[in-house]
Amino acid sequence: MKKLRFGTFLAPNILPVYQAIADEVGRQLAIETELIVETTYENCARDVNDVCFVCSLPYVVFERQGLAPAIPIAAPVLEGERYKGKPIYYSDVIVHKSSPWQSFKDLRGKSWAYNEPLSHSGYGITRYHLVQLNETKGFFSKVIEAGFHEEAIKMVADGQIDASAIDSQVLAVALRDNPHLSQSLKIIDSLGPSTIQPIAVSKRLPLFLRQQILDVLLSLHKNPKIKKILNIGMVNRFVPVSASSYNDIRMMLEACERAEFMQIR
Repeated sequence: MKKLRFGTFLAPNILPVYQAIADEVGRQLAIETELIVETTYENCARDVNDVCFVCSLPYVVFERQGLAPAIPIAAPVLEGERYKGKPIYYSDVIVHKSSPWQSFKDLRGKSWAYNEPLSHSGYGITRYHLVQLNETKGFFSKVIEAGFHEEAIKMVADGQIDASAIDSQVLAVALRDNPHLSQSLKIIDSLGPSTIQPIAVSKRLPLFLRQQILDVLLSLHKNPKIKKILNIGMVNRFVPVSASSYNDIRMMLEACERAEFMQIR
């Protein structure tokens, strides 16, 4: 293979990690690599990329539509005791620090921002949580699409919107890199845990190459130079995952479908 094309559909503040992974896979396998920052899921559905950093929800949705061009092979284990050494993450519900709200249930009638509708952490798990609470008739006063988790964080911090659910990895990096945010935000609830977003490899790639890529991913934390870059994204190491690792995401989606509640309101 002359070149491996990597595509990321995930948060921009973790981009250095994705770039380091693409570079190191290329170095170890002696294959030219490039990383494309995708803005829609069209190339994911069309199987344009050889390796994808992709949210679990579009992976599950495309699979159910008969469009499953990529297979999950690895996922990160994040730094921190709350992750228990497993490839999981949370959706942390944030509000302005000055607000009186103490839990998700306090947000009835408040405004809500999400990053985009194919995000599990920002949309899918919130939708499922509302189903679990039997709150499918209009819980929020206003729901808007922010585009990115980082934008939703800013909107809550600036008081433009009341609350949002943020990928715990993205939020931790944002709070670390922008300490002033901790003066404006507080976490009042956490949804999850959920299996964290996979690195998925196209079925077009031969099995031996998929295995070689996986071997590189599982060894990244052993390289001190790469380890420092993984730390930027709060990543401890990568572990193997498979299609069945995302049965929790499938279960949540199916529960929302049974409740006929596919749009947060």
